[in-house]
Amino acid sequence: MTAYDYDLFVIGGGSGGVRAGRVAASLGKRVAIAEEYRFGGTCVIRGCVPKKLFVYASQYHEHFEDAAGYGWQVGESSFDWKKLIEAKDKEITRLEGLYRKGLENNKAEIFESRAELVDAHTIRIVGTGQTVTADRIVIATGGTPNPHAALPGHELCISSNEAFHLPELPRSILIAGGGYIAVEFANIFHGLGVDTTLIYRGKEILSRFDQDMRQGLHKAMVEKGIKIVLTDVIEEVSKAPEGGLSARTLCGATINADVVMLALGRDPNTQGLGLEAAGVEVNERGAIVVDKYSRTSVPHIYALGDVTDRVQLTPVAIHEAMCFIETEYRGNPTAPDHDLIATAVFSQPEIGTVGLSEEEAAKRYEELEIYRAEFRPMKATLSGRAEKMIMKLVVDAASRKVLGAHVLGHDAGEMAQLLGISLKAGVTKDDFDRTMAVHPTAAEEFVTMYNPSYRVKNGERV
Repeated sequence: MTAYDYDLFVIGGGSGGVRAGRVAASLGKRVAIAEEYRFGGTCVIRGCVPKKLFVYASQYHEHFEDAAGYGWQVGESSFDWKKLIEAKDKEITRLEGLYRKGLENNKAEIFESRAELVDAHTIRIVGTGQTVTADRIVIATGGTPNPHAALPGHELCISSNEAFHLPELPRSILIAGGGYIAVEFANIFHGLGVDTTLIYRGKEILSRFDQDMRQGLHKAMVEKGIKIVLTDVIEEVSKAPEGGLSARTLCGATINADVVMLALGRDPNTQGLGLEAAGVEVNERGAIVVDKYSRTSVPHIYALGDVTDRVQLTPVAIHEAMCFIETEYRGNPTAPDHDLIATAVFSQPEIGTVGLSEEEAAKRYEELEIYRAEFRPMKATLSGRAEKMIMKLVVDAASRKVLGAHVLGHDAGEMAQLLGISLKAGVTKDDFDRTMAVHPTAAEEFVTMYNPSYRVKNGERV
């Protein structure tokens, strides 16, 4: 008879936690999982999935405009925010049900409650007050928007969480931040007809992305009518006498908007979990410290996903969960591979990227070949839309290995997924050159750029 109530207890019902719990249960382990909000985590409930649905909704006004160039007569159109919210909520509820069903079908026990550690093997179910024990514990509580509590008036602002549940579509919005969440929501709200301003402290949005991608997107957003304020920050938010909110900035500007959204990063969700009582170490940001196998400072306690502040992406959390299963329950110690992760920014136009930016590669390699194409996509020729696609390959001149691939334009995320396979396999520029083009497509540019646009030697363009 075992000394513990469960073989595995999972705290957090997001993508990583559910995957770890469901697969462990399918292997015959006695599993319990606790989630205080809704199963599916940030991605499914108030992140990637509803955001992508909002992106689709926000694109239709351009689709209607483009149709005229192709001979269609589109009548008067209007947008109903409440109908979008209703449809989105219905889909999220369906997906949450699938997460629950997967756990239930594999006989994992579900606690709809917050759970906290009492010691290294004991968990308290806050909703009922009961305590249970487990041989192994996985912490997968994800991240939470940084509330920017030092900002006077921060309580008047919303985060990305609340953006999915606004009772009314605002007439105007001010979004603080320059990362992908801020940029995506700026494009979403603008596409839905909202007067949109983005304010960011840095010199360029998306500072960690390749310069051609961020600069190309910046130009496209401004041309659409999104106002972008750089090298400035909000210093105070207050209620405006005429209604709405008023934001005073460091540079002395006053920006009025119906809604102010703070997209100023996310913090590991570790507050009040009882980590100290269990002996689990955290770093200065509150993230759980793990080794290469996702083990915490307590060997039988693991942490997965955003709560570790390694790579904040849903597929990464799922990958880490499967590595945990391999390591603990299949006798095959497996460390997560965080190298060459393909990512997308669902801005308008999209960015898809995998591997090193030109700037990063220039710091690591003596000489680079840069292949770059900028062109008007075929779809825009009849629609008359003045948009450009940018495609870029970063190549090590010595080995010809492709170090990075970057796309700005329609379906960039889809391209990045397939490019990720190639780069993971160690593809060279010669492999690209030997590959036949699929014509007519935008993606064919990747295999028809035969000569470098320029070279970078010792960090300098030549």
